[in-house]
Amino acid sequence: MPEVPDVRFLTVAEVAELMRVSKMTVYRLVHAGELPAIRFGRSFRVPETAVAEALQRPIADVG
Repeated sequence: MPEVPDVRFLTVAEVAELMRVSKMTVYRLVHAGELPAIRFGRSFRVPETAVAEALQRPIADVG
């Protein structure tokens, strides 16, 4: 039997809390492809490593 990697998935609400943004912002990031996610039924789950990587990215200077 193949070994399953030890990946922790977070709900959209958990991601929003960690990133200190709204759940709608998380959904926008997922739909834009900026935050990878897996769909389970009607809900999304985001790998914890993807959230950590997103928080490490430099912030773009808008303007």
